[in-house]
Amino acid sequence: MTDSLGKPTLNFSRIAIYATLLLAAAVYLIPLVVMLLTSFKTPEDIRTGNLLSWPQVVDGIGWIKAWDTVGGYFWNSVKITVPAVLISTFIGAMNGYVLSMWRFRGSQLFFGLLLFGCFLPFQTVLLPASFTLGKFGLANTTTGLVLVHVVYGLAFTTLFFRNYYVSVPDALVKAARLDGAGFFTIFGKILLPMSVPIIMVCLIWQFTQIWNDFLFGVVFASGDAQPITVALNNLVNTSTGAKEYNVDMAAAMIAGLPTLLVYIFAGKYFLRGLTSGAVKG
Repeated sequence: MTDSLGKPTLNFSRIAIYATLLLAAAVYLIPLVVMLLTSFKTPEDIRTGNLLSWPQVVDGIGWIKAWDTVGGYFWNSVKITVPAVLISTFIGAMNGYVLSMWRFRGSQLFFGLLLFGCFLPFQTVLLPASFTLGKFGLANTTTGLVLVHVVYGLAFTTLFFRNYYVSVPDALVKAARLDGAGFFTIFGKILLPMSVPIIMVCLIWQFTQIWNDFLFGVVFASGDAQPITVALNNLVNTSTGAKEYNVDMAAAMIAGLPTLLVYIFAGKYFLRGLTSGAVKG
């Protein structure tokens, strides 16, 4: 800012805001920095140095041991997360399309009951889901976890897409119907191309929820079918002998890296997509 003579002046309120933000960012990032530094330290460095000290010798053995321990479970999480995210997003898009553009008798009641699923705690579905997976022969498998995450995530993806599609002008869909476009044509050629923001919201939301899930993973999977979150917990809590904190920290970094990358490269689309249907929805 400048004064009446055109000279720059200090804006103390702006300085205070930026200082507060920088302090908050530093406090928030300290655990991440500690994890990263510790993962590259030797056990001797960890015992003799402090948490924020730079490694005396940069050593990648912790990362190698961590990957040897949790690498297979990392790919389990990939095999669970990717199909569950894609399937739940696609079905949620179809549900949102039907509930906003092709309303039927009882559609509002159906939507209200579906929204009830957004407020159900994970713990309330453990027994019914276990019974269902057992009946279908999917207990303790990655396929069973995919099914559980798809069903549990449908309430959220349907809500996102429905609120987005109600902001689309009705005249656009009516004109397409007059031109002879059917159900799937309208959905595939008109709505989906304009749904990129809300698709990104659902992809990020579902990816984060499914990748970071621990409860479903520890209850519905066992042995080699467990996701990386369960493997990380087992590594940290069941290790024998001298504690290898560098291995634990490296494993934690491996487990958290995918979601971190998703928010770094696609986080800007999340808020943009969430606010897209805010005016009318």
